[in-house]
Amino acid sequence: QGMPGEMIIHGPQVMHSYLNDPIETAAALRNNWLFTGDIARMDADGYFYLIDRKKDLIKVNGLQVWPREIEEIIQTHPAVQECAAAGVPDNTSGEAVKVWVVVKPGQQLTPEMLITWCSEYVARYKIPREVEFIERLPRSAVGKVLRRELVRLDNE
Repeated sequence: QGMPGEMIIHGPQVMHSYLNDPIETAAALRNNWLFTGDIARMDADGYFYLIDRKKDLIKVNGLQVWPREIEEIIQTHPAVQECAAAGVPDNTSGEAVKVWVVVKPGQQLTPEMLITWCSEYVARYKIPREVEFIERLPRSAVGKVLRRELVRLDNE
């Protein structure tokens, strides 16, 4: 209660397997429990709040950084239209936080300004090491930001 953890569910409505995919089935279903990959927090009244996806977790020197936390802070900057955060390989810390930012039309913003902004709100290890300005974020057909596509493009 109050701590983030993976949401694991059980019941008659839970799937029995992935179609023709025993490897994914074994990873997601254990003893009839579905490991959803969603990170959630339960409050004192038993309500659940989704925080992020387990696959999106950034590990900086073994410490956990949730991309959504960084994105929510950057979104509060008056010059930011939208952003996405993800982990990128780093020789020193394993992974580093990188953010891709779409700036509002007519606004001026530098990486240093955003890093200073973040340093007011989060621990040092969560502060983005890299800031890249882009015209638009890649999205899926349903409008979800494709963080993995940003990381893939970063590695090219």
